[in-house]
Order: sequence, then structure tokens, then C-alpha cells
Amino acid sequence: MLFSTLLFVTVFLPLVLASCWGCERILRALGRKPWPALNAIILIYSLVFYFWGEGKGVVWLCASIAFNDVAARVIARVGRQSTRKAALAMAVAGNLAFLGWFKYAGFAASAINLLPGVDIPIPRIALPLGISFYTFQAMSYVIDVWRRDVTPSPTPLGFACYIAMFPQLVAGPIVRYSDIAAELQKRSTPLARRISGMRRFLLGLAKKAVIANTVAAFADAAWAYADKGQALPVDMAWLAVTAYALQIYYDFSGYSDMAIGIGRMLGFDFPENFRHPYASTSVREFWRRWHISLSTWFRDYLYIPLGGNRRGLARTCFNSLVVFALCGLWHGADKMFLIWGL
Repeated sequence: MLFSTLLFVTVFLPLVLASCWGCERILRALGRKPWPALNAIILIYSLVFYFWGEGKGVVWLCASIAFNDVAARVIARVGRQSTRKAALAMAVAGNLAFLGWFKYAGFAASAINLLPGVDIPIPRIALPLGISFYTFQAMSYVIDVWRRDVTPSPTPLGFACYIAMFPQLVAGPIVRYSDIAAELQKRSTPLARRISGMRRFLLGLAKKAVIANTVAAFADAAWAYADKGQALPVDMAWLAVTAYALQIYYDFSGYSDMAIGIGRMLGFDFPENFRHPYASTSVREFWRRWHISLSTWFRDYLYIPLGGNRRGLARTCFNSLVVFALCGLWHGADKMFLIWGL
């Protein structure tokens, strides 16, 4: 169920907002705290949203939530540092194995088959929707608990709501628990905030439906022409490349805007994910403006732990190479994504 579909805009989203706003008003009138009930409502709708697009794959989402909730509570309760490190290592390894099996098992088998005399079966595994996003969020959570930057969610319900929250579940931004921890316990949705969220959602919807989908038609036609072995005229090729550049930006930026807008209407402030990347004057600046939540995730949870730029030029180059290679593979389990990352 895409955000830009008629079903989502006219049925699903109004139902979510009416349920949350109505429940909040009723419970406040009764003098009760509405947050646990609101988190439960959001979780239920999020699981329905995910089941609509993924079916039985919702089981894997629930398994990831349960595993990481338990792992974070174990890490928080253990006092000995060596034991805490071991628990963290098992949690991260579990998440990477989970992601690796579903997303990279086939790619790894294909790569191994390139070796002389090797011919192992290539597994055909259905990739669960949004697995990269929610696995990265879960890993950031357990790592932050280990670092003592955050404390575990007071209830499993709060953590489950954080991971499964439908606005950012399948297309980001990658929200860290620290970004919304306080809002999971107490938040407000005054009229001004709801209107602001609606405006942001409509802006994203226009980016996706009006701009991205329009230029995509031209780009797709050009690529289809080239796929038939026909040579594109130079001017047509440049127009196609330009159209594709606009398509990927307004598609992804539009989804981020819609996610931020929905979150705001529900009382959450999600982080910005794009800051006019095509206005950048250098590759470094572009990296900092495009898919900000992903680039900062790799910076904080991989590049800096590897040593960042603090151990000389050779180590800095190695760290950068590792980060960008994995960033390429994060976007897709394919040799072209690895080459792009490198």
C-alpha cells in the first residue's frame, strides 16, 4: 500500500488519524494518559499496513522486534563490561545474519559460484518489505543501549511501536530511538501541528505523484528504447539522464516528506532526510544532504567505530572504502550496487 495510492490517502490514513485523534480526545476528557492506547493503535495499524503489502512476512518483522527488545534489556541489565560486549556482539550478529540471509544469500552464492569448480545451489528467498530499514533501526537501538545513550523502552509496546511505525517502516527515514523516545511516552497533537503535518504530507504527495511519476514515464521510455539495442541521440540521452535524476530525487524525497508529515500529525518529529542535495557544490556536501539518516547511520555506527579519520590517511581511505562498499550493498544485493558504492 503505497502512500501515493488512492486507498492509502482516502481510506487508510483517515482511519488512522480519526482513531488516534478520537482516542486521544476521549481519554484526555476522562483524565487518563492516552499514550499507551495511542501507541497500541499505531502498532495495530502498522502491522495491518505491513501485512497488506507483505502478507506472512509480518512474522519476520515481529521476530525482529522480539529479538531486539530482549537483547536490549539483557544488555542494559548486565553489569560486567565483557558480558555486555558479548551480548552486544550476539545482538548485532543476529541482526546481520537475519538481514544477510534474506537479502544477500543469493548474491553470496552467485559470487561463490564464480570460483573454478564451484556450483552450489542459489537460494530463492523472498525479501521482506523494508527489512533494511527496520533492521538498521533495531541495530542502532541495541548499540545505543550498550553505549548508555538511551535506556530500553519502558514497555515492549513502546519499542514495537517504534520499529513497526508505518510512516517510516518501508522507505525511511531511518529513525533512531533517541529521536522519538520522549514522544513515545508523552506527545501532543494540537491543531497547528496537525495542519503542519498535512501540508508536509501534501508536499511529498505532489513530489511523488506530480513530478516523479511524470518524469519517470519519459526516463522509462528512453531506457526501454536503449534496451532494444537502439542508439539514443545525444540530446535524448541527456534528457533521459536528467529525467531520471529528477525521478529518483522527487520519488525518495517525496516519500520522506510524506513520512515526516504523517509522523507530525501523530505527534512525532522524524529527522529530515534531504536538504536540497542538487544544490551541493561538492561530492562531500552532496553525501551530507542526500538520504541524511542513512549517511549519518553509517558515520556513527560504522565509520567512527572503525577509527574514522583519526588513524592516518591509509586507515581513513580503508574506512571510507568499507563504508561506501557496504552502502552500495545496502541499496541492493547486486554487483552493480557494489561497484557503485566502491
